[in-house]
This record gives sequence, C-alpha cells and structure tokens, in this order.
Amino acid sequence: MPRALPALALLLGLALPLDAAEVPADAPPQPSVASGRIERLALPAEGPVAARPIDVWLPPGYPDAAPYAVAVMFDGQMLFDAGITWNRQEWRLDETASALQAAGRTRPFIVVGVWNPGPARHAEYFPQRPFEALPAAVSEGLRQGAKRGDAPLFTTDVYSDAFVGWLTDRVLPEVESRYAVSTAADDRVLVGASMGGLISTYALAERPTVFGGFGAMSTHWPGIFPGTDNPVPPAFFEYLRAQLPTPGRHRLYFDHGDATLDAFYPPLQAEVDRIAVAKGWAFPAYRSLAFPGADHSENAWAARLDGVFTFLLPPRED
Repeated sequence: MPRALPALALLLGLALPLDAAEVPADAPPQPSVASGRIERLALPAEGPVAARPIDVWLPPGYPDAAPYAVAVMFDGQMLFDAGITWNRQEWRLDETASALQAAGRTRPFIVVGVWNPGPARHAEYFPQRPFEALPAAVSEGLRQGAKRGDAPLFTTDVYSDAFVGWLTDRVLPEVESRYAVSTAADDRVLVGASMGGLISTYALAERPTVFGGFGAMSTHWPGIFPGTDNPVPPAFFEYLRAQLPTPGRHRLYFDHGDATLDAFYPPLQAEVDRIAVAKGWAFPAYRSLAFPGADHSENAWAARLDGVFTFLLPPRED
C-alpha cells in the first residue's frame, strides 16, 4: 500500500478544528501573506454549517483593476501561511496569484478562502446526492462504521447540500456587497484538492448557473478510505453521468499525481474522463492532467496551481 499517512491526515480534516456552533472568541489569527492583503469575514452559523473564518485575499493594487473575478477555495486555513497549518505546508496562493495577475496571465481576481470545520470536514465536503443514492444499509454502514483511528470519519450526517447553499446564498452575496467583483457566473470559479476537489465538482454540478468553472486537484474519488469493493466511486460516476453539465459555458479542470494517496486516483479519474467525453467535453474547455511522481500534499498542489488559474481565469478578451 502507498505511504499515505500524512495525506490521510489532511483528507480527514485534522486542521485547526473549530467549534460546531460559532467561531470562538480566540479565533485563529489571520494568515500572514507575502503579497496582497487578507480581510476576514464573519458569518453566523446556519443550520448544520458552522461559523468559521473566511479569509478574503485581495491582490496588490486592489481595487484598481475592478471588476475582479472570484475564486472560492476550500480548506482555507491551508492556503496562505505554513506557520498556521497542521503540517507546515501551504498552497503559496498569494505568491502565485499575485505573479499571474502582474504578468497578465489571468484576469484580475480575488480569493475567498473558506476554512473547513475540522472534524466535520468529511460530512461537509462529501457530495450528498451520491451518498443518499447508496443503498440505505451501505450509507448507514459508512456513516456509522468508517473510522479514523477510533473516531468516526463522519461526525454528523452528510450536509454538503446545505453547505453549497450557504456558499451560494450567503457567502457570495456578502462578498459581492463588500468587494469590487464581477457578478457574472463566468467570473466565479471553485478550487479545491482531495475532498475539496469533490465539493468543487459537486457545487458546480448542483449550481451550474452560479459558477463558471472548477479546479479539482487530486480529487478523492474513493470518498472514504481507499480499498477493494468500495461502493462510493460507482455512485459518484452515476451522479456525474446524470448531473455533470453539458459543454458550452463552463471550464472544468482535473488533475492528479501517482504517489501517496494520489496513487489510488488514476483509474478512477480515467472513468470520470470517459464520462465527460461521452457528454461532449473536450479541450479547451475540459482539462484532465496527470503529474507522475506528484504526491498528495499542499506542496504538490502549490507547484501546479498556476496552471489551474490560467485555465479557469484567462485574460479577458478586449
């Protein structure tokens, strides 16, 4: 079996867990950035969706290049500052995004870094409709039986539908009311890795008129711990056959490596690609890349993040 223990720690959400009800008074400090600046939004809890930090990154010179596109990114505590992350890695997002915009390789954009809720990360990011399409005994078995060590993998019922609703109906309007951003769907994209890749894909499939594209890196198609006779990937595939939008107004990006946890992904991503091709997806609106030797880590995602943004947010045509 590949050596995936460090990657599994990220997969299972072991990163600065927050209280289930509200951001505590001693909320984690804002991350430090090398370029641009961060402002923190605070929204109250809503149903199963816990309050948590939302770090909005603004590029150098903001708001001079308005209107800005919006990149909604998951696992927000891992994006900017290795000094506050559980594994001392980061996506180096501010450096990459600043350099791309300064060079004119993307249109101007801001980043909305949505922190994950710690132990509830799996329930928040796992696509709900495929989960509920599993036979009741199977879904209940996963809900009760999937473990990380002695702790349950799912600490609550899957609630990704509520999370997607919160993103689109609460977070985006708040961002649009505060910042000089475009409200066009083509200027809204989703980016995440591992379970964040799953929720990026799911959010666009569920709200195709809201978002213009996604970047799903090292997408965790196993859904749970990788293993034989896993019922989850077939449920994801059936969902995509029915729900993945047809080509025409979106840009879809997938990638993966082949080391540590990413070693499980190539055959699963190949099936997703076959489903997409059967629905008419092709370059330049669809991209699925393999990075031999790349592992499942923030360092690996940081190394290829520029390709995600140049694909999803190319410069506007005059």
